[in-house]
Amino acid sequence: MHVAIVYESLFGNTRQVAEAIGEGVRAAHPDAEIDCLRVDEADPEGLGPVDLLVVGGPTHIHGMSSGFSRKMGVESERKKIAEGQPVQEPEPGAEGPGVRSWLQSLPKAGSHPHGAAFDTRAAFPTSGGAAHGIARRLRRHGYDVVAEPIGFVVEGADGPLRTGELDRARAWGSELTAKDS
Repeated sequence: MHVAIVYESLFGNTRQVAEAIGEGVRAAHPDAEIDCLRVDEADPEGLGPVDLLVVGGPTHIHGMSSGFSRKMGVESERKKIAEGQPVQEPEPGAEGPGVRSWLQSLPKAGSHPHGAAFDTRAAFPTSGGAAHGIARRLRRHGYDVVAEPIGFVVEGADGPLRTGELDRARAWGSELTAKDS
């Protein structure tokens, strides 16, 4: 089984969730080939055949991030530096392309592989989520989305993840591969 987990992360929360999902896949299928890739490292054309494509990103302005919203996040941290406040260092590639543009360049799936979508989102009910938009785009590209899109909760704008979310991500990763078997 080949699983690719492609994620966008501004401050590391979504990366941590992606890695935990990979750990869950590994626990369920120790022989699985797992690629956990930042979106700026994942060539949509070069992914090769995958049995399961998991895509995730942060929620910005109630949905998937955009170049503008990522720039706003990084600028917000720079402003905090200027004001002498504690800051969260942006992840490598944080100002680069995001999941939205990556999905636009994703080729049509050839043999109807499975897909799944996740996001990280703020702890308040009206924060929205990016996962449903990601799942919609995966379906448009021919992926059979095997699980309801899921959100993992981040405390505050920059994190950290809510206690227990990484365990929940591991469990979800294990469940995804059970559905894929």
